[in-house]
Amino acid sequence: MSTLFIVGTPIGNLEDITLRALRVLKEVDVILCEDTRVTQKLLAKYEIEAKQLATYNEQESGVTAGKITQWLEEGKSVALVSDAGTPGISDPGAVLVEKIRTHLKTSTSDVEVKVESVPGPSALTSALSIAGVPIHDFVFLGFLPHKKGRETLFKEIAGSERTMVFYESPHRILKALESLQKFAPNKKITIARELTKIHEQIISGSAEALLTYFATNPDKVRGEFVVIVSN
Repeated sequence: MSTLFIVGTPIGNLEDITLRALRVLKEVDVILCEDTRVTQKLLAKYEIEAKQLATYNEQESGVTAGKITQWLEEGKSVALVSDAGTPGISDPGAVLVEKIRTHLKTSTSDVEVKVESVPGPSALTSALSIAGVPIHDFVFLGFLPHKKGRETLFKEIAGSERTMVFYESPHRILKALESLQKFAPNKKITIARELTKIHEQIISGSAEALLTYFATNPDKVRGEFVVIVSN
């Protein structure tokens, strides 16, 4: 049996990797990654020499899904990692898994292929676990669109009774807060940034208060942001 492993890797602190993930990365024939430079740092820390390291993204500018399918049908084992966190969660992976599963339904190959999760870190669950907000029922929006549909989403966030969570880049966090100030001025906003890293920070308040904070502390507008909007 050949296997496509979907492997969660650290979102910051390189110690946040499971024993199983390390074993899989040592054993597989191919490791697929977003950026070989990023993944090499992780492999070097744990003295793992990849048999083959290749780039993969949803645009297939690196290795294609067809090539990956070919490897699997040749009996090879393949691990997919992202630069940080769990593949498929706002990172490349979901399209590949869908294509592999679709292919398997019609494949005439004698090689049995499976897709297997190797669970690991996720900025989403990490942020929610330390935010101190209601999380029995929440909606994850991933990265919000830059233009089309963006205002509609902020209106949806403002009107929701559920906790709403999305990712934002340092280049757009202030614009996101401005939109929240406009549409959801009375909501509690919790921001988690630089999770698991030296400068990890959790800060909460109204959108207006957070805009003031970042305006007076521009050095904090760095890293990836998890934004949690709650009542």
